[in-house]
Amino acid sequence: MAVRVQREDFDVGAELARLSAGRVDVGAAVTFTGLCRGVTGSETIGAMTLETYEAMAVAELERIEAEARTRWPLQDVLVVHRYGRMEPGDNIVLVVTLSEHRQAAFAAAEFLMDFLKTHAPFWKFEEKGSGGGWVAARAEDDAAADRWSGPT
Repeated sequence: MAVRVQREDFDVGAELARLSAGRVDVGAAVTFTGLCRGVTGSETIGAMTLETYEAMAVAELERIEAEARTRWPLQDVLVVHRYGRMEPGDNIVLVVTLSEHRQAAFAAAEFLMDFLKTHAPFWKFEEKGSGGGWVAARAEDDAAADRWSGPT
């Protein structure tokens, strides 16, 4: 399964080993792991809760993953996104792209993260010393995703 949405933690090394085991057609494996921050701006974050509608999130992540496969020659892709309460340092998201060459693997991983940040239905609530609050969408994330709207 190329896309998973789950409450449980994941092991980056084990996921990469499973995805690349026995593959001789892969020349590049790019991984991105998103972690729960302990600070935003000048405020400390005690924890973050990610909420989602799991079926909708899986469908959107599968759509984004399929788009990446049409844009780049990829041997395999894995996207794992967690939901629930996480503390600083906890894993949140994992993107792995396998390709014959590094350029495709890097570009596809970046594309997947840009679209995941802006299109996947996850809502973040941060617990801070000053109280809690929902995290608003960022214009920087939208601009990063917009750059992929042209030809590859």
